[in-house]
Amino acid sequence: MKIALIGYGKMGHEVERVCLRRGHQVVCIVDVENVADMDGDVFRSADVAIEFSAPCASHGLVRHAMEKGVKVVSGTTGWFAQHEAEMRALCEQGGTLFWSSNYSVGVQMFRACNRFLARLMNDFPGYRVSMEETHHVHKLDAPSGTALTLRDDILDELARVADIDIESRREGEVPGIHTVRYESEADALILTHTAKNRSGFALGAVLAAEYAAGHQGLLTMADLLPWLAGK
Repeated sequence: MKIALIGYGKMGHEVERVCLRRGHQVVCIVDVENVADMDGDVFRSADVAIEFSAPCASHGLVRHAMEKGVKVVSGTTGWFAQHEAEMRALCEQGGTLFWSSNYSVGVQMFRACNRFLARLMNDFPGYRVSMEETHHVHKLDAPSGTALTLRDDILDELARVADIDIESRREGEVPGIHTVRYESEADALILTHTAKNRSGFALGAVLAAEYAAGHQGLLTMADLLPWLAGK
């Protein structure tokens, strides 16, 4: 499969390593200094573009790639919610965007556990729910997109809760730690996912690209991992 990379920071380099390890060809690398390459034939020859850039740039880059007829896997958080309607419209016109706040398969397992526990807690009002997340100091959005997704999953399942405050920390080079805590007078239940490095995120993004290459529309991790949707 031919892959274009949009954004060539630490995640872009890790995605490139995973692509090559899985036998894919990286045909084009777009970064700050050569965005105009997205208008060229080499970029348009890609089966899928994988985008990890910055929240301030992501929307324009994703839209530009889709308008060039290239399918996109976007891993940048902090931009999708305000542009979801536009992205859906582009997909209805024939474009393809695979979007997730987190591409780690381990995080998706964590999400499934999180939803299940929230559902159980409907019958146990003595437990108070709280959340916290920690990331590296370079991460621009806070709370993280993953934390917001975990929060929304809880709110979908736990009817007695209207909102949840999320404590965000930015420390050193931490890849990502997310914790959901339920605490009562008797005990505490704590779910935590700790990323050791960026490799899990990169692998998930490449798996998403492999899926997107054969599918059309607005795609999510629930399409790639049907058990997320209870299928």
